[in-house]
Amino acid sequence: MARPATRLVAVAVCAAVLAVAALGGGARAQQLSTGYYDGSCPHVYDTVRRVIQEARTGDPRIPASLLRLHFHDCFVTGCDGSLLLDETLTMRSEKAAGPNDGSVRGFPVVDDIKAALEEACPGVVSCADILALAAEISVELAGGPYWRVMLGRRDGMAADFDGAQNLPDPKESLRDLKKKFADLGLDDTDFVALQGAHTIGRAQCLTIQDRLYNFSNTEQPDPTLDHAYLAELRQRCPAAAAGNRDTALNDLDPATPDTFDNSYYANIERNRGLIRSDQAMLSAPEEGSESTAPIVRRFASSKAQFFQSFATAMIKMGNIAPLTGSMGEVRRSCRAVNSS
Repeated sequence: MARPATRLVAVAVCAAVLAVAALGGGARAQQLSTGYYDGSCPHVYDTVRRVIQEARTGDPRIPASLLRLHFHDCFVTGCDGSLLLDETLTMRSEKAAGPNDGSVRGFPVVDDIKAALEEACPGVVSCADILALAAEISVELAGGPYWRVMLGRRDGMAADFDGAQNLPDPKESLRDLKKKFADLGLDDTDFVALQGAHTIGRAQCLTIQDRLYNFSNTEQPDPTLDHAYLAELRQRCPAAAAGNRDTALNDLDPATPDTFDNSYYANIERNRGLIRSDQAMLSAPEEGSESTAPIVRRFASSKAQFFQSFATAMIKMGNIAPLTGSMGEVRRSCRAVNSS
């Protein structure tokens, strides 16, 4: 049963579910349904939740990792599970693309979910739908909002390595990032809300080295960084020449690193956004932050508004170019197409 605080969010996004179903995806989008597996695999939600709960007991980073997999899947050829495909002799894997290599994780947990579902209802639940369900459950288990996931996606049969090379990059300008989201039908409120996924998880030092030591090739730190926070980060992430700690991890939200809440936005208001693209939403007027700064402040002051906007944006993102009907397939293994 949903927590009282999340029931309100679920009610608030019901209209969004219906509205998104009528978006430009046409017949493809309309075939998605919150009750898609009610008859064919009625315990799908409980099965996915059980596997994730077991996994996060040994690895508290799993919810953030699974949420990120859904993002990185949907932003390349749509939400089709293509990110999960392993490399073959004739196909480069999206996992090997620059934004994913050594960064995305959680694939064994997806394998465990798929194995449990294949045992319960073989050949029924797609890997693309597993990612969508895992993202929602991960958010909810971390204390975030609940929303009813639209289901019925089928799996793509090829990876898009080149497309994965163009995933949103935290070092890109705010203007370029907003355009990448807008190109997929996600507006500024969606963009700021989805960036709020950084309220859980970690980032490697290599992601922020330039902000600490050579921002925009000035040989100086990013002037928007709070001075005390800069000192803390430099202690954890020494200059690259001084040691081999580029892969050391830093909390994206130092205040509550494993809790899905709105303190991420409060951090940005204090100039303590870890990643450049986080802080730019408030502090880069030259890149268009006049449209995102008011949203950051609104979410910082109201967890309820953040939760509602995040749930709505996740439904919209999960509806990017789904394969339905006779398109694609339902993979037996998330790592390979059925013909392999």
